[in-house]
Amino acid sequence: DRNEALRRTTQSRIKMASLMEIVPPGVVTGDDLLKLLEHAREVGYAIPAVNCTSSSTCNAVLEAAKKNNSPVMIQVSNGGGKFYAGKDVKDPNAAAAGSVALAMHVRCMAKYYGVPVVLHSDHCAKKLLPWFDGMLEADEAFFAKHGEPLFSSHMLDLSEEPDEENIAICVEYFKKMAQMKIWLEMEIGITGGEEDGVNNEDVDPEKLYTTPEQVYTVYEALSEIGDMFSIAAAFGNVHGVYKPGNVKLSPEKLGNHQAYTKEKISSPLEKPIFLVMHGGSGSTDEEIQLAVSNGVIKMNIDTDTQWAYWDGLRKFEAANHDFLQGQIGNPNGADKPNKKFYDPRVWIRKAEEAMIVRVGESMEKLGSAGKYTASTEPGSPQIGDYSSSSGCAIM
Repeated sequence: DRNEALRRTTQSRIKMASLMEIVPPGVVTGDDLLKLLEHAREVGYAIPAVNCTSSSTCNAVLEAAKKNNSPVMIQVSNGGGKFYAGKDVKDPNAAAAGSVALAMHVRCMAKYYGVPVVLHSDHCAKKLLPWFDGMLEADEAFFAKHGEPLFSSHMLDLSEEPDEENIAICVEYFKKMAQMKIWLEMEIGITGGEEDGVNNEDVDPEKLYTTPEQVYTVYEALSEIGDMFSIAAAFGNVHGVYKPGNVKLSPEKLGNHQAYTKEKISSPLEKPIFLVMHGGSGSTDEEIQLAVSNGVIKMNIDTDTQWAYWDGLRKFEAANHDFLQGQIGNPNGADKPNKKFYDPRVWIRKAEEAMIVRVGESMEKLGSAGKYTASTEPGSPQIGDYSSSSGCAIM
């Protein structure tokens, strides 16, 4: 029938198109973001979303994306925003200010790496809504001046609240966000474990598995407003680090969600829902691949990249311990300087290099590696009018 023909035509066009032909390099928003995530869903890969807390970690993620020819998502949490602002800043708006500062840094640099970058904010519980509001204010100001929001997407995590309240609040925020074509990620069902001050270690185990009916209820409410939203449906996920096999995941449940909603809406698409995976540490490669095959287009990465960043520094210190005990004096002589070892640009770079490798591993596992040949065109900032003579942005 006509719907089936339309489905096949749309899917064929997306699958055949090179991602470089339909999505530009740099921070992507609005229609370009939708094209990117549709391509991921139809082709069958997910994009790693890496939590960043500094310009150094942002640059490491960007470099990993360039080296692996992959789109990438850089996300900031409430705690990450506070850290970026400076731990001594006690202003109640510090998290929002720091998150905006991180976004501005990424917008300054993303195009220089030649790959699509999604700027995202991570879990926002009900108690953190003032942080969310601060970022939306920045989006509105940026949109008024430049015709696109500062961030690509934001996440509301109201999964601790009753479903009705969770969905109602998401609907109200999505109405505001849709006007600027900002993507909304929401969570229904709870991710276990602890991350960034949110502790779900003692949650009822049944809440770790979202039902198809819950997912459809979200889809029904949000699809009336727009199509730029994704759902983090719980399937046993747990934040933190665990040995493979110690976390009982059920990624096959994601396929049930897709099938249920597809039947309800008579969708021509095999996977009508954009799904997100949280708490991936400790997941087996097979579990990740099954989740992706069921429509997961984004997977969060934090714990593993935190360790990688530290491990790069740890190994550097262990290998050069005797050169890091004072400004002067080392095994080569009592009067020999050690500046080449304690210069932050040296040891921070070792941390970055280890993180770059770990992010690349995720890109390979999720299938995003090789999907976007990094552009070699000259870069430019995405924060204002660009002056090619000075190479700077004019705010």
